[in-house]
Amino acid sequence: MELIAVNKQPIISLEETIFEGTISTAKPFIEANTIPVSLQEMQHKHIIPVFVKDNEPLISHIDFIESVEQVVHHLYSKESILMPNIRVSHPIKGRIPEARHKPAKELLEHEQTLYYERMAFVIEIPTIHETIDGNLLTLTVGGVKAYNLDNIYSKKGAEEVFKIFIGFQNKVCTNLCVWSDGYTGNIKVRSMKELSDKIFQAICQFKAESYLKAMASFTQFSLTERQFAQMLGKCRLYPFLGSEQKKELPPLLFGDTQTGFIARDYYKDDSFCRNDDGSISLWKVYNLFTGANKSSYIDTFIDRGVNAFDFTNTLVNTLQTGSESWFLN
Repeated sequence: MELIAVNKQPIISLEETIFEGTISTAKPFIEANTIPVSLQEMQHKHIIPVFVKDNEPLISHIDFIESVEQVVHHLYSKESILMPNIRVSHPIKGRIPEARHKPAKELLEHEQTLYYERMAFVIEIPTIHETIDGNLLTLTVGGVKAYNLDNIYSKKGAEEVFKIFIGFQNKVCTNLCVWSDGYTGNIKVRSMKELSDKIFQAICQFKAESYLKAMASFTQFSLTERQFAQMLGKCRLYPFLGSEQKKELPPLLFGDTQTGFIARDYYKDDSFCRNDDGSISLWKVYNLFTGANKSSYIDTFIDRGVNAFDFTNTLVNTLQTGSESWFLN
């Protein structure tokens, strides 16, 4: 793949600031069962899983992250780019043959092997940003890798699955704002070159202005307390609907755990709680959904993030056109 220089103009540029060595999003962008790891730890302490039939390595988490980094640094060469913030889950542990008879508690560090089945990361570009309703949003690129989606019982050349996204992060709460045009899910590649090509295409196709305009429109519409309660109650009923009825409704990927957090934060969130009269803007509703999404596992995190935008957008269309909505009526 030959990379062509693209001079991306920032939506708004910050005054010149030194960000070198700073890690993206100091606070967790996803919580659930994840833990933070550094690039150095992954490079020096994590083994790489292999295809069973030929013992050839899969594309590693490090290779994936570095591929995204290279494309981001190329396309946004004039911007400040922070170091990746990485979260992992589902550890796969092992031990060297010499330690096969040792109790687990007696294993020395060099006798243990480890890699994580699932990984998500974000790379923040803080010099490209916008403000919506007083909230600073910075451009963010990231990816998700889950080895459980790969057929490791095959051999090198089998398809490997990745997810790539580009969107904005709300710096008030570290919520990730992603929509379908900035998300490429289930990318299937057979080589690093294919992966780099897909990353390049995904980032180049992102239309930041359109996304920001859509999010800004959320501030112009509000739900009454009754409408919010109706909407959230219907969200909890949605999973139990019949398949035919679901086909007629906007899809919703949020379950009871997430809707419980939304209900709590409607009253208690410092930035996105209801107004004194119980009403709440759809911008705040959207952020309650993206905030609740932090409780998702890595493999559903981005899909739910995209769904949060799409679902909020359907509420905007309903209020704008005065049409009927199962979630509000």
